[in-house]
Amino acid sequence: MTMDIIQSQSREIRYQPSLGDMAEDFLASLDVAKSSKGTYTRSLRQFIGWLDDTGRQSLQLEREDILAYKAYLQEELSAYTVNQYLTVVRKLYQWMESQKIYPDITRGIKGVRKPRGFRKDILSPEQLRETVDAIDTDSLVGLRDYAIFNLMARTGLRDIEVSRALVEDIRMEKGAYVLYVQGKGRDSKDELVVLETKTLQPIKEYLKARGSTDKKEPLFISHSDRNSGDSLTTRSISRIVKKAFRSIGLDDDRITAHSLRHSAISLCIEGGASLHQAQAMARHKSMNTTLNYFHYLQRIEEAAERYIDF
Repeated sequence: MTMDIIQSQSREIRYQPSLGDMAEDFLASLDVAKSSKGTYTRSLRQFIGWLDDTGRQSLQLEREDILAYKAYLQEELSAYTVNQYLTVVRKLYQWMESQKIYPDITRGIKGVRKPRGFRKDILSPEQLRETVDAIDTDSLVGLRDYAIFNLMARTGLRDIEVSRALVEDIRMEKGAYVLYVQGKGRDSKDELVVLETKTLQPIKEYLKARGSTDKKEPLFISHSDRNSGDSLTTRSISRIVKKAFRSIGLDDDRITAHSLRHSAISLCIEGGASLHQAQAMARHKSMNTTLNYFHYLQRIEEAAERYIDF
């Protein structure tokens, strides 16, 4: 195992192995059933993938990074699954501390409680139209940002799925354009969203303005001097969406890039999509997750409070 000496006086750490190596050693040390070890492996793969996607260095993490990972998991997964993933990360860092590799930065971080009720940040069609109309498309960056925002609002894609998308992932299937995506926790691009004309056209305009592109290139790239040509990170995508919202005065911590996903799912239901259609677009593993959206919208539309008058 290749190791580098960590220059740190505040931590009792002697070596800096790669997180992949540490994960392998940690898994080898476990005295658990084969099925449990499989769960541990999947959980660690999820954590390492998140570190890669967000550009975090595995052995330069602080407690705040673990809290950010917890928040990321909470965006889509059930409380049970979030707690399962967090438990494995905790055990990994407890083991690393016992081996004097890295301090346990997960100490004191609690699991999540199952929320009562259902609450999502959903934007109205008027707010979405106003936001996309406010994006300046006179520049290459503007064309890209418009295409990203529009794509997420019309398909419910997560920022990680947008970050992973390549030009070649846009294909024609049964007379319709689709985008194959690698979803959260997936190992391959085995799911898709349908690209309607209003979704596809801004992407085409951006790629045309970008010039010659290889099919293996990221669908959306950085145009900054420092990272030109690289795939956009999830952080960059989140910043793009937040900037668009702020341009029309929507500067609320609860309105984020993930709000576009909630809005897309809600709007497709309001537009008449069935439960199975909405679940397929959202790529929810459990139908109950999609049902939550139906129950939430029904609760508002059929509110008993409207019958109260005095």
